[in-house]
Amino acid sequence: MTIPTKISFNIKDYSLHHERLDVWITEAIKVSDQTKQQLNLNNFSFSRSKVKLLIEGKHIKVDGKTVNNPSFKVQNSKTIEIILPLPSEPLPLAEDIKLDILYEDEFIIVINKKSGMVVHPAPGSPNGTLVNALLYHCGKNLQGIGGVKRPGIVHRLDKNTSGVMVVAKTELAHSNLSKIFFNHDLDRRYNAIVWGQPVNAGIIEKPIGRSVINRKKMAIIHKGKMAITKWEILDIYPPFASLIECKLETGRTHQIRVHMSDLGHSIIGDELYGNPPSQKVFRNNTTKDKTKLIKSFSRQALHATKLCFKHPINKKYMEFSSSLPKDIIVLIDNLKL
Repeated sequence: MTIPTKISFNIKDYSLHHERLDVWITEAIKVSDQTKQQLNLNNFSFSRSKVKLLIEGKHIKVDGKTVNNPSFKVQNSKTIEIILPLPSEPLPLAEDIKLDILYEDEFIIVINKKSGMVVHPAPGSPNGTLVNALLYHCGKNLQGIGGVKRPGIVHRLDKNTSGVMVVAKTELAHSNLSKIFFNHDLDRRYNAIVWGQPVNAGIIEKPIGRSVINRKKMAIIHKGKMAITKWEILDIYPPFASLIECKLETGRTHQIRVHMSDLGHSIIGDELYGNPPSQKVFRNNTTKDKTKLIKSFSRQALHATKLCFKHPINKKYMEFSSSLPKDIIVLIDNLKL
């Protein structure tokens, strides 16, 4: 967009009894097909909180006068006009970083994230992130989310977890994708190499929350949010490890890592939640040497292999997969030797 989008309401055309300006506008959008169509064409998504921000940002006029009070009473007014601001430039810098793109259209982009890449800029990782890379790759195709030209992150993979991720390019796509993830209307699968050999399959239903001992960690705690992980063994490498597939029914921070560690079969290479077997378990030098080699794996052996969902705009069913990366394949080869 090169000029701000304007949306106008004639108050007499709506049978709404709400007096507050923010509530009236929110309800008017819900019942106006023309307004919703106009918003969809411009890839805007609205909620009462976003309407309130527009009012406080002086983007709403009532009878031609700017109003910045969300509780302004509209009963004696005639017209309301919304001037949607142009997206501001992003704070993170756009960086020319190569991406492994699995799919892209005007609304979403699906990428195969490499291990070692942080998803979003943060203290300690201001540059070199996925967001920096997407800002450069998408450029002017980013139409703005929350009033800022930025990609819409709806789920994350840890820095040292690789695999499939979907990112929104428009506000409407971001809103609809967020609902898909919130309602768990998707299929997410991961492969992991874990220590030992659990039973053939299982389901873990335990709540996860911030650890009270180490704030950098998540933990199984009674007051946490319920987390559900289904898993099954794909291959075993006795006596050291197993390859498993995990299907997420919820999406809590570090969910697979926490659940598998609690099960007693932590992910190989996981420095935060790992609990590798003691060297005393292995009596001969050959197995001891092999254990040292496995322990030297430089990141958690966790890879997002599959992501299936309905397109947030056209509702078409989409399925994306990513094969195991080279470092995990090498780990498996060492386990098989």
